[in-house]
Amino acid sequence: MSSLFSHRTHVKNCEEEMLMAEDHGPDLIHSQDFRRQSSIGRSSLAYKHCKEEEREHLITHESLDYLPSHSKVYKKWLQEKTYRKEWDRWLLMGLIGTAVGMLGFLIHQIIDSLIKLKWDLVENYLQDGNVHMTWLCALGIGLAMVVLSSGSVLFFCPAGSPSGLPEIIGYLNGTSIQHLFNIKTFLGTFVSCVLAVASGLFCGPEGPMIHLGALLGCGLSQLQSDTLGIHLPIFTRFRNSADKRSFITAGAGAGIASVFRAPIGGLLFTLEEVSSFWDIRLAWQTFFCCLMATFTTDLLSSSLYGFVYRGHFGFFEAEKRIVFWVKNLLDMNVLAFVPTILLGMLGGLLGALFVSLNIKINKLRMQFFNSIPKLSLRKTSKLLETVLILVCTTTVTVYLPYFFPCTPVMSVRNYQLRNNSEIINQFKRDISEYSCSSSMWIGPDGVRYSNQTFNQAAALLVENGKQGITYLFKRGTHEEFGYTSLCTALAFYFILSCWTAGSAVASGLVIPMLYTGALYGRIIGLILVSIFGVQTNEYGAWIDPGLFATIGAASFFSGVSRLTISLTVIMVEITNDVQSLLLIMLAVMVAKMVGDLFNASLYSSLLKLKLIPYLDVEPFVHHRRKWLDLELFSARDVMEPGVKVLHLKENIASLARLLASTSHGGFPVVCRPKPDHAEVFQGTIKRDCSDLGGFSCLYFTFAKENEGAGFPVLQFNPPGIH
Repeated sequence: MSSLFSHRTHVKNCEEEMLMAEDHGPDLIHSQDFRRQSSIGRSSLAYKHCKEEEREHLITHESLDYLPSHSKVYKKWLQEKTYRKEWDRWLLMGLIGTAVGMLGFLIHQIIDSLIKLKWDLVENYLQDGNVHMTWLCALGIGLAMVVLSSGSVLFFCPAGSPSGLPEIIGYLNGTSIQHLFNIKTFLGTFVSCVLAVASGLFCGPEGPMIHLGALLGCGLSQLQSDTLGIHLPIFTRFRNSADKRSFITAGAGAGIASVFRAPIGGLLFTLEEVSSFWDIRLAWQTFFCCLMATFTTDLLSSSLYGFVYRGHFGFFEAEKRIVFWVKNLLDMNVLAFVPTILLGMLGGLLGALFVSLNIKINKLRMQFFNSIPKLSLRKTSKLLETVLILVCTTTVTVYLPYFFPCTPVMSVRNYQLRNNSEIINQFKRDISEYSCSSSMWIGPDGVRYSNQTFNQAAALLVENGKQGITYLFKRGTHEEFGYTSLCTALAFYFILSCWTAGSAVASGLVIPMLYTGALYGRIIGLILVSIFGVQTNEYGAWIDPGLFATIGAASFFSGVSRLTISLTVIMVEITNDVQSLLLIMLAVMVAKMVGDLFNASLYSSLLKLKLIPYLDVEPFVHHRRKWLDLELFSARDVMEPGVKVLHLKENIASLARLLASTSHGGFPVVCRPKPDHAEVFQGTIKRDCSDLGGFSCLYFTFAKENEGAGFPVLQFNPPGIH
């Protein structure tokens, strides 16, 4: 309850401060002085760097009850339950995983279909060399998508803004966030995510997929919706905060598992980044949920492409199920650890820069939009910003490749060109769009080779980042991309993806993080090739730009998110590159350590920027230029002496005055067993207990007699007391 327990952490503008006081030791704050500061209901210590409107926003948040209150009501409810096994919990976990897997498959299919449709419509203009009409047509289609994407979030979702991973982290840490698990939020996020990625914005579906998975976890476990007026009478025993949290955690992990086909990575991601409350039982259940999500996505993807049945149902091809499949694994050399450390340092520096730049952009964005008093005009302005971002992105993706020449698909290792219809198909759209010709020739061995050419900038920027990452991770393509195309794509992608993150569309940052890191990783690999040349022997084969693109992707991902264990597993699962495991681990660790020297992770920074209360694991706060350890304090140091209580019989007028004059989230209920006895604590009642399932609320009924100047009286009737 936010007012009863007001210790909250805020960093930067609210620089890691808490409502607290110290014990009566010689080096601590005098508790009476602290309580005087707290007399207004909120300590000036906790918000001394916050603006008044930010304080009001923080006060509106309520915390969640993660441990059931062992009242007589709750104990009686437990006695009525006869369950002994957990089969219904496992059943729900499987259903949630299956639903999330189907949703992940649906999102990818729709995105791929829309992207294909968009470029098929502009292909004729590209073949004719009409770049201006290509830009106009691509922009028109993209505008239609982005307007619907932004509009579905701004005007349809109850919150009026896109929600994502920071909100899920805040909720699972204990903060109640309004409209986070609403059916309208689910529909709006789904539509916005699909259209935003397909429109051509530099973003991915991963962040919204985590939110959608959490939404499914909440909806399927609770089986009730106030919006739709649905309250099904099954699985009612899970309608409490603790179980609801567990299913939301599992749904979020299943979202990662489905989108990356990485079940272990999804489990570890929830453990490392999302969930604040964890136990071994939840780990097993989340593991099962992630397994079902990945299995469902793989099963549907095995035979359906573009919603057309292709056959081979149930045949899991590695090329389809491994997102960025690396075919040619390379033997490692101890010398590879040197550039890996360099990539880790670079990832930490660029990751910290990305976080800092994105937070500054979001602060400016919030200040500008909050200065617009009219709500409708404010939402329209947010929509116009996404339109501006799309115009800049489309201009870069269409006009930039025009200045790059066509180069051979495989300029190194001609033996890889044999019957390489896969590469021809992969580059087909890039070739046709930018008039790069292809020809066939027969080598001395009588084998037909493809002299396929492509546009380097088009391969990196056209379509979506997922395809570009696949090109960058490919091994044996030492000279396929030059310095100019890589550096140009890196600069534009870094800036535009940083600008896009936080705009009024439901978008994710995982693909941009992987792509940005892969670009500078490949640049480092290309530098090594320029110095040492193309190594064909087994001891020098590690000098491959594709290998360092993978390591660079992991380093930048870690530099932005500060993930370590889950990120390492995810990188191995999405590439199948077990040989590079040690290098990835090293790059991730170095990137995290370097990034932590400058700022917090992006998700932690967004929590603070959005003023979502979050209690860190480390109980240290900054007060009066000192770092204080909260382990030195007790509960009495953060409580006010004048406790507002309710009695078993309360006058409605008094109750109304109490609610109007305080902002407490809950109140203790007391009574006197006998007139000469002291008041005895009976339980607590929350200010709003409509969503607690009756476990934490004390029940009041109208008393037969009216007391207190003729006003009706509410009487508390706990079980056994009437």
